[in-house]
Amino acid sequence: MDLSVQAANRIEGTVKAPPSKSYTHRAFLMAFLAEGESLIRDPLYSEDTLASLNSCMALGSRVLKTKSQCRILGIGGKPNTPEDVLDLKNSGTTLRIMTSIASLTDGYTVLTGDESLKTRPMQDLLDALKPLGVSAYSTKNDGKPPIIVKGGFNGGETSIKGNVSSQFISSIIMAAPYSKNPVDLHVEGEFISRPYVEMTLNLMNKFGVNVDYNRNEKSFHIEPQTYKPIDYTVEGDYSSASYIIAAAACLESDITIKNLMKDSKQGDKLILDIVSEMGCEVKVKNNEVKIKGHGILNGVDVNLQNAPDLLPTVAALAAMADGTTNIDGVEHARFKETDRIHTCSTELAKLGVSLTEKKDGIKIEGGVHGGVVKSHRDHRLAMAFYIIGLKVGGICIKDASVYNVSFPDFPDIMKKLTAGF
Repeated sequence: MDLSVQAANRIEGTVKAPPSKSYTHRAFLMAFLAEGESLIRDPLYSEDTLASLNSCMALGSRVLKTKSQCRILGIGGKPNTPEDVLDLKNSGTTLRIMTSIASLTDGYTVLTGDESLKTRPMQDLLDALKPLGVSAYSTKNDGKPPIIVKGGFNGGETSIKGNVSSQFISSIIMAAPYSKNPVDLHVEGEFISRPYVEMTLNLMNKFGVNVDYNRNEKSFHIEPQTYKPIDYTVEGDYSSASYIIAAAACLESDITIKNLMKDSKQGDKLILDIVSEMGCEVKVKNNEVKIKGHGILNGVDVNLQNAPDLLPTVAALAAMADGTTNIDGVEHARFKETDRIHTCSTELAKLGVSLTEKKDGIKIEGGVHGGVVKSHRDHRLAMAFYIIGLKVGGICIKDASVYNVSFPDFPDIMKKLTAGF
């Protein structure tokens, strides 16, 4: 589906942030691993998170799903071998975390997905699992899906490079409590996207699992133990809310976004500091954010090492700002749904943006006009270009419906907030 966006003069109102995609994935999967029934309140039902939930059911969990909550009967760390190949669609999070979890079965599990998912690098995770007694292979021997996992997780010591995907680390530590022996994991080199791992640890703790995490040494020690069932409410998603925040920043605005926690572990909370530095008024209460925009932004220097999902949002803001914006520290964004550094650069150039693509980011000179862009089947690109459309008008986004991956209500919410302006 293509989506045409017309300019809006103003955006205002109060809106509840969509539930966190990252926390929903983790809550579904930990509830699945637990012994007993968990209640997950206010989960995000999107294409990505449903890939995780469907995997739980395929491996033996019983699920009762309503609009506002999800009851999940856990399997106590003893998942069934699935009857069929697991099609994870476009969900990289599900792929990475399920690779370790699948090793807790007694048989073989095949993990695959769409064409984009089949490009995601997995070899570092496969290599790190091997010393723990896990046999997992790329069917094509190219380090990419489809992945075959043989049941068996003995435990022991292993290490993994920290500069490709934090999901590899979350994957190992989430499955580790059901290892036969204790697990020691050491992160080598640069530890990117650390907040995502701290989100994992935060939620594991809520599910009654203790992880000995040495932040300075970048090491984790996990003893064999059991996830306990809990009643858990998913907090709002700073990643998804970043598009509402960006729209408020680039237009005349008065917006209140509820369900965004002041003390959230989410790395993408950084968006508040970025728009504030660009010239927007930001006020944060305990669980809501107020934004006042004046329609004028200035360029900034920003490092997105710990918030790579913000790249399309910040690139869009930079295109609408006065002056130069330097985005750095985000080479790992090349291994997302698309090579986001390259796809953002390519599509922004179609809109007249002067930019320089760098190895680990983009240098952008402000100035943008309307035109036709491709989403590259990447939900974050589709939503970022929608924001540019609100500012300059005349934007047509090809394959825009991919926003369903993380934010199914996105166009409806944006239309409501800009109605009449």
